[in-house]
Amino acid sequence: MTAREQDFESMNDTREAIEILSALISTPSFSREEKGTHDLLAGILEKKGIPFTSAGNNLYALNKSYDEHLPSLLLNSHHDTVKPNSGYSIDPFNPVIEDGKLFGLGSNDAGGALVSLLLTFCHFYDKPDLPVNLILGLSAEEEISGANGVELLLKKMPEVHAGIVGEPTSGDVAITEKGLLVLDCKVYGKAGHAARNEGENAIYKAMKDIEWFRMYQFPKESKSLGPVHMNVTIVNAGHQHNVVPELCEYTVDVRTTDAYTLEETIAIIKDHVSADVQPRSTRLRPSSIEQNHPLFRAVESLGFKTYGSPTLSDQALMPFPTIKLGPGDSARSHSADEFIFIDQLEKGIIDYQNLIESYFNIIAHETLG
Repeated sequence: MTAREQDFESMNDTREAIEILSALISTPSFSREEKGTHDLLAGILEKKGIPFTSAGNNLYALNKSYDEHLPSLLLNSHHDTVKPNSGYSIDPFNPVIEDGKLFGLGSNDAGGALVSLLLTFCHFYDKPDLPVNLILGLSAEEEISGANGVELLLKKMPEVHAGIVGEPTSGDVAITEKGLLVLDCKVYGKAGHAARNEGENAIYKAMKDIEWFRMYQFPKESKSLGPVHMNVTIVNAGHQHNVVPELCEYTVDVRTTDAYTLEETIAIIKDHVSADVQPRSTRLRPSSIEQNHPLFRAVESLGFKTYGSPTLSDQALMPFPTIKLGPGDSARSHSADEFIFIDQLEKGIIDYQNLIESYFNIIAHETLG
């Protein structure tokens, strides 16, 4: 393809990206209510002659020359959104282009990444003799880490060996991502009459735990994610002013890293506090990719800036090596009057295509070698 042909294709891709993203913005898709955007995306794939499979409000498609004997690379982003906050000064469902920006709910998180990955998949869809399969996975319920989101999708699709997760990263590549533990903690005391100073005050016992959470520093730190962070976010105790409380319940938000497994993190916490500690879930695990992995080497070969991401995505539910990359800015996610720059869309498509080409070349070279 000549440079002029490439420029023409890039212009067409950007135009189509704006068209699809505008349609997505116009279609409300709150988490668990994504049927409208599911049908919209299904219609786009149908129009392009690309077979797909639905799983709830998720859908996936395989490249035309899919070969079950080859490894597969997942191209994933989500089409659900949060609800618009009260600070909006414009209609969140009316896509408007102004000053090089496309405004609308979900434009930045993660519509820009989703349409860029969709068009990237279409670019490679019917190319023969690919050294790696491509799987397009468009997921629901990402914003709430729902069980009927990417987890359901992964159960339905063929085996995946690596993945690119589309999120707004300003065009940088997250090679690690923090996980999440939510801990429900109960400290037991003994009820008594406050005037007679009877009983054992569960609040006082819990205060020692809470101070530990505030001050404790885990010995190991992740190179890219830094330390594990813990915050006590909810405390409940007592029901009457003159009764010493026998129970104090508190909740802890723990942002985990690849320095510890979730099980190791929980064990350390249990060793240091008096509370009965119960994790709500161990699903949302920290993510990382080895530096010798072909996908990491493809990132490195193209000179992408890499970092460790503090924000959670569908990466946390993927049991295979992943990176996170996409157009848009994470700081604009969930903000009022959300937008994405048009030139970010154009660059997002180019970045994805170049990264996949580089990944293909590395895999092909290793296979021949």
